[in-house]
Amino acid sequence: MPRFVDIQTNFSTGELDPLLRSRIDLQQYNNALAKATNVLIQPQGGIRRRPGLKHILELPNSGTDSAGNGVRLVNFEFSVDDSYLLVFTHNRMYVVKNGAVITNINASGNPYLTTTIGSSRLTQLCWTQSADTMILVHPDIQPVKLVRGANDATWTISNITFDSIPLHAFTVTVSNPSATLTPDKVAGNVTLTAGSSVFTALHVNQYINGIPQGRARIVEYVSGTVVKAVTEFPFFSTAAIASGSWELETGHEEVWSSARGWPRTVNFHEGRLYFGGSKARPSTIWGSKIGLFFDFKPTEVLDDDAVEATLDTNSLNVIVDMISGRDLQIFTTGGEFFVPQTGTEPITPLTLTFKAVSRNGTKPGTRVEQLETGTVYIQRQGKALNEFLFSDSQLTYVTQRISLLSGHLLKTPSRMALRRATSTDEGDLLVIVNSDDGSLAAFSVLRSQQVIAPSEFITDGLFKDVQTDVTQIYVVTERTFNSAVRYFVELFQEERVTDCAFTGGSAGGVGSGLPHVGKSLNVICDGVPQNNETVSAGGAVTFDRESVTSYEVGLPFTVYAKTMPVEIQLQTGNRVGFKKRVVEINAIVDDTQHLSINNQDVPFRLFDNPLLDDPVPAFTGVKRINGVLGYAREQAIEVSQSLPLKMTLLGLEYKIAVHGGT
Repeated sequence: MPRFVDIQTNFSTGELDPLLRSRIDLQQYNNALAKATNVLIQPQGGIRRRPGLKHILELPNSGTDSAGNGVRLVNFEFSVDDSYLLVFTHNRMYVVKNGAVITNINASGNPYLTTTIGSSRLTQLCWTQSADTMILVHPDIQPVKLVRGANDATWTISNITFDSIPLHAFTVTVSNPSATLTPDKVAGNVTLTAGSSVFTALHVNQYINGIPQGRARIVEYVSGTVVKAVTEFPFFSTAAIASGSWELETGHEEVWSSARGWPRTVNFHEGRLYFGGSKARPSTIWGSKIGLFFDFKPTEVLDDDAVEATLDTNSLNVIVDMISGRDLQIFTTGGEFFVPQTGTEPITPLTLTFKAVSRNGTKPGTRVEQLETGTVYIQRQGKALNEFLFSDSQLTYVTQRISLLSGHLLKTPSRMALRRATSTDEGDLLVIVNSDDGSLAAFSVLRSQQVIAPSEFITDGLFKDVQTDVTQIYVVTERTFNSAVRYFVELFQEERVTDCAFTGGSAGGVGSGLPHVGKSLNVICDGVPQNNETVSAGGAVTFDRESVTSYEVGLPFTVYAKTMPVEIQLQTGNRVGFKKRVVEINAIVDDTQHLSINNQDVPFRLFDNPLLDDPVPAFTGVKRINGVLGYAREQAIEVSQSLPLKMTLLGLEYKIAVHGGT
């Protein structure tokens, strides 16, 4: 019976969509996994156990205040040394710094800041930041600004008071007052005097149109016969305009208000604050005057004046996000657009236009993220992850689907966050929350090498939100302990090997204050796994032995990877339908303490060490598994872990026997 030696040198394709099972012709097939659960794919090609989750904070879980009604994680970077994770729940904001909750906010005695942002608004919340100030918007609430004060515990939040708000003619009415009208100047700031009382205070921000020419916006009511105005088009002369030869145009309102709705998205770009979309005008963007971030009313149409433009296409384009990149990028429910700029020319009132790139549409509530090459976004229907990037060859933006080989991992995505690489042994990590099953789709990305390697994170419970704080990834989890649903903020940490983990130093054989009532927990004392222990009704577990320097207790999680079915391609053809047997497996590992292959534990501890309760020494090299039994038409190699220890698998070499017949 012929035997062949093959090797899977890397796993850089990540978990492959089952719909591609027959595509053995793809180059990616040889580097793919059929399942990749709770593992991270490294840019060099190996897989390693994902980091565990350290418990940080428990959120309210009852009544209106329950985090189950809505929660949002927001990153706030104040300086190089000071960055924060902000946790918004119903009318509250918690502050986390370096994995610890800031207590006694504003000397209130509470670990949270009281806000007016209810839980129902958190899904569509959008934000941007400049220096110590963050601006948060939602179409149902007046924009607010959040300011970090003199220290970590000083924060203020208040509604924004605008210097001016742009106007829009929602319902225009034109009348011809029975009076003459005389301007004191033809242009600029003018005083208009009527021959009889025709004006009221309600006419402020309305317009006067002269015949044969002249248009002015009323800015101040003086009396029934006198108003002050700013011209948008000069009058013909300062002579009195006859009755019937001028119009009073009313119906202009401030475009943002409680009645008309407020901005939906926000971002800074090249010295302006931009708002995108509102309830009444969902497809319009507004840019402030240069350096005057709260002044949005255009006056003289100079280059530094406020700007405004509407996406008028043959489909509805509700603006859901904006990104300041090479250009101002606009993401809507109907497509993706950008504002073209020639060379280093800035955006001005006369040059603000939109160029369409694609008609995919972007999912509301899932904010877009910027990779090293472009911007990634979830398609409107939630079925695809797309990249929006500039093409040097085409000199325009293009979109491409980067989840083509792994679309099955996107299951109604709701939140997305990006952790940028900090060293050469990792890529950017794009993490997406799936609301269907509470899993995380984790895409390890190194675009310069065309690496997009997805895997799936699961936990005992559901992932509800995810956000990064510079280099740290935080999540909100929903867990059920002793029939009670509870919500936690947790932090991925490389040194943790369990979820919702509690840690300590020297302990008298007991871990206490644990929320995991009724759950069986992993216990690791001084780096050595002990027997699992069940948490008592009082929130305590008893260790097999006391910890000397450190302990960790937390929820176990499953680590599992399975290769694509082994296929041998010979000159005479492939062997897809032939019976096969994997005879021998050589696993190439790095810094690994425990590993099981095809349900066989790989030995890592040598009996020449008399202290068997010392930590298992980490091994780097090749581990061989013999005696793999059984013929089947589909053969795959399964890798798993049953102990909370380190594991990095770099590649698999295997010998396979192929049946000569059918």
